[in-house]
Amino acid sequence: MAAITLVFSEPLNESVQVGDTVYYLNTANHTLASNIPVASGGDGASIPYGSSGDIIEIGVIDGVNYASNTITSDIPNYTVRPTSSSYIMFSKDNRVNMASLAGYYAEVEMVNNDNIKIELFSVATEIVESSK
Repeated sequence: MAAITLVFSEPLNESVQVGDTVYYLNTANHTLASNIPVASGGDGASIPYGSSGDIIEIGVIDGVNYASNTITSDIPNYTVRPTSSSYIMFSKDNRVNMASLAGYYAEVEMVNNDNIKIELFSVATEIVESSK
């Protein structure tokens, strides 16, 4: 494995973090088909790919630097490197980043910033104890 540093001219997505998996797609002459075929990613997740190229897994993100807009990762020696025109994307590990809240305590504040009275019909959440 070799280290790779991806440098971006724009700010990084604020949700990218160490442990996410980074992928790329070569965009030269690439058109996304309307009926998107599906390939299986390294973690078993399904990832779409287009008719003229595959989404290629770079690896798990080792470092993120928001100040310099860089992401570092290890990339297998046999993997073709992305070009400066490649489309870079990332995915989260759904075993770690669950959609529901976890813990014993939550606090919610709801504020009406309007000048008229409003009525709240329902509030719902999915809360899971983080340990028992």
